[in-house]
Parts: sequence; structure tokens; C-alpha cells
Amino acid sequence: MVKVVSVEPRENYILYVTLSNGKKGEFDVSPYLDKGIFEELKDMNYFKLVRPAFGGIVWPRDQGFSADTIEVEMKEITPSSV
Repeated sequence: MVKVVSVEPRENYILYVTLSNGKKGEFDVSPYLDKGIFEELKDMNYFKLVRPAFGGIVWPRDQGFSADTIEVEMKEITPSSV
């Protein structure tokens, strides 16, 4: 089972994520910002409070994404694409 090892918030609602299977990439949260509980993530100060937990990522008021969702939707960055 893949897990999020680390997460780093970036500009434009992008998260740089490292997964336990070695994949690294950018996960764009912006498509979710107008949906229910995710609207709170529009506040960039709050957005930056993201952390790995329970195998995925979470924010203090229980918004989150599973590692599976992140792996499927992230733009993988490989050494040759940098």
C-alpha cells in the first residue's frame, strides 16, 4: 500500500509530494477548491498547514486526500523531467 512520505505546499495550490514507492510529483488541489469542505483551502495560510497522516495528507479541520488519489492525479516528476 502506497503512503505519502512527505508533502510540501507550493504556490497556486500545488503540493509537492513524495510517496513510499519512490514517486515524486506535483498534486494540484485547485480543482477541489470550490467543493464543500475544500473551500477553506483557498486561504493560503491554512493551505500551508498540510501534513502527511494516515497514509495520505490532511489539514487541521479534517480535509484530506488519500495516497491513492494523489498517485493517480499527480504530475510525476522524474530526474529527467527536471
